[in-house]
Amino acid sequence: MTSSSSDFSTLSLPAHVLANLQQLGYLRMTPIQAASLPVALLGKDLIAQAKTGSGKTAAFALALLANLNARRFAVQAMVLCPTRELADQVTTEIRRLARAEENIKVVTLCGGVALRGQIASLEHGAHIVVGTPGRIMDHLERGNLNLEAMNTLVLDEADRMLDMGFFDDIATVAKQCPKERQTLLFSATYPEGIAKLSQQFMKSPQTITVQAQHEKSKIHQRWYEVPDSDHDEARLNAVGSVLNHYRPASTLAFCNTKAQCRALVQLLKSQGFSALALYGELEQRERDQVLVQFSNRSCSVLVATDVAARGLDISQLEMVINVDVTPDAEVHIHRIGRTGRVDEEGWAISLVTMDEMGSVGKIEQLQKVESEWHKLSELTATSQEPLQPPMATLQIVGGRKEKIRAGDVLGALTGEAGFTREQVGKINVNEFSTYVAVDRRIASEALHKLTTGKVKGKSVKVRLLDGES
Repeated sequence: MTSSSSDFSTLSLPAHVLANLQQLGYLRMTPIQAASLPVALLGKDLIAQAKTGSGKTAAFALALLANLNARRFAVQAMVLCPTRELADQVTTEIRRLARAEENIKVVTLCGGVALRGQIASLEHGAHIVVGTPGRIMDHLERGNLNLEAMNTLVLDEADRMLDMGFFDDIATVAKQCPKERQTLLFSATYPEGIAKLSQQFMKSPQTITVQAQHEKSKIHQRWYEVPDSDHDEARLNAVGSVLNHYRPASTLAFCNTKAQCRALVQLLKSQGFSALALYGELEQRERDQVLVQFSNRSCSVLVATDVAARGLDISQLEMVINVDVTPDAEVHIHRIGRTGRVDEEGWAISLVTMDEMGSVGKIEQLQKVESEWHKLSELTATSQEPLQPPMATLQIVGGRKEKIRAGDVLGALTGEAGFTREQVGKINVNEFSTYVAVDRRIASEALHKLTTGKVKGKSVKVRLLDGES
């Protein structure tokens, strides 16, 4: 693709939108943006195959903003997402891209949050609604959400919504949207349900696929054969050997089942690793705690199923381990693509038994690369010290509801408590809780100083989350 054809200025976007894109650092379109935006801006329906981190949010956000009349206080666009985390990310991105417009109001409607505040936000008038299917259906049933003025419906990570059993909910919501509208569907993979959705709710959509390939030099892939006899045990034990040999600071390990996730976390913890599991049935609060600890580097290993890990965008991920090889070659590419982001390099390690060689063949065909095989016996512990994450997480009771901001927590730790800015990591302020990462070596002292000191002039309850979910 020539640089001129990937320039945002080639699109029919107003000058103030292009200026805002430049300010935000959007200098060139990503492949999915370059392929989908010209079609979407013409008002056509679209099925786009693109993974998390490919720039898809901006692709649909720019299209729905182009359809919007800021002076009309009515819901004109709706984005359905599988999880609250993704809905929050999408809302933040749309707000950034809408900065150049007049006062555009975006409201997030997800479960796990009181209805009252959401109803009040809708009553004040919203232009764009982003949310999960169940909660949006709830608001429609209660008559809180009027879709008469809606002109754009976006289904984001549609495959994951189908995985989670949302087909009927999506159908119920789509039936209540005006017939004359544009529908944009984004999905990383293309399961059967997508065709069913498009037949029912889309008008002769154009299909766009951006091949999910990675720069080969950035991700170092290695394959290890696991013996067939009692392969489950051998496989799980091999994960510890991989971690002790390579010693990555941050690892995402994929299992094909929830039971395998649980078994692996138990084993890793018994071997002294800091590990947490992420699978479909976790409550939102537990999921939030797991993700906070992994993304702020307080947990070394996150063990997850594909369904649970979708929508996760963790920066600085040193390693992906395929504990079980996936039978779907495209899913393999999405898994390993989470490491080696931006300028980082990453490792992708896969553990394979003889009866999975067929799946390996499919992956080789899709990647057009031969697998690099190594023996498990080559893995040796490169240090006697247990592999520990660099940070630890302190949970403060109180969040946005108590008007706590990240700056208040940073101020408490670097002011009265006397720690340096470098000893404090990521600070996440949720509705009712605040999580702060601190250098593991000062965790107990920081816990004591926050407990006996004050945040924003008030005493707070604090506890140390040490690899807990």
